Amino acid sequence: MQSDERVFLMGEDVGRYGGYFAVSKGFIDEFGPERIRDTPLSESAYVGAGIGAALAGMRPIVEITTANFSLLALDQIVDNAASYLYMSGGQFNVPLVIRMGTGGARQMGAQHSHSLEGWYAHIPGLKILTPATLADARGMLATALADPDPVLIFEHGTLYNMEGELAPDAGAVDISSASIRRAGRDVSIITYGATLWKALAAAETLAQDGIEAEVIDLRSLRPLDERTIVESVKRTHRAAIVDEGWKSGSISAEICARIVEAAFYDLDAPIARVCSAEVPMPYAKQLEDAALPQAETIVATVRSLVSHAGG
Repeated sequence: MQSDERVFLMGEDVGRYGGYFAVSKGFIDEFGPERIRDTPLSESAYVGAGIGAALAGMRPIVEITTANFSLLALDQIVDNAASYLYMSGGQFNVPLVIRMGTGGARQMGAQHSHSLEGWYAHIPGLKILTPATLADARGMLATALADPDPVLIFEHGTLYNMEGELAPDAGAVDISSASIRRAGRDVSIITYGATLWKALAAAETLAQDGIEAEVIDLRSLRPLDERTIVESVKRTHRAAIVDEGWKSGSISAEICARIVEAAFYDLDAPIARVCSAEVPMPYAKQLEDAALPQAETIVATVRSLVSHAGG
């Protein structure tokens, strides 16, 4: 925002309140109400306004508090933002960035806790980003702002309190490739967002048993870096996909299909998926914990894969 006056932020409580998750705290003092705009509770209206501003040459960042609320703006996102370039025969780009919270583990109940990024990854015309690290949370936004087309960034709510140091040269990052966060030879654990940290914790536990897990952070769900996934599975011969979304019709199902298409004969065991229980997210902590993928579940799943009779 300091380097490009076309960039502005709008959403519910992003101004005087500083953002529902305090992401924009103090911004209104630095940039003023013209560039930090509080909006009414009308997701369809202000996402539509963002599309109009993008078409007019601005670089809007629209904040939707949680992924659940984005459903109120589904027509604007899917039928307008994602489609405009195609429908105009390539004449009009929509350089719009939409940020939203996603995921559970915060006792926010069913209407504030779901992981819908897999749904949006189904839509041509959208890029879907899922930062898991501090560097990606910052760098992906910079890259998204430079993109000529709509980019949706899903920020897991449990990561907002993560602390760390950014490198002095931290800046825009690549948003088209996955990252291998831990190298391993026995199994590929494929995940993204907050579950990356559960997968890494599981890999530490598995290493004590002599099982070396390779952990892949997808970073982007659309485009999906199929090459990194397939090359990893061809090395390890086993795959476990960890996805906080529901299993039915999920991004984990898409990844599973692509591995089968490209590396079926390299597999020594069936592909495993660790997903959320197929229920609306519970409020009670013990039920919410039971519904979500946990490091212990990942460990048990991988042990089962490695001990598979065909392995």
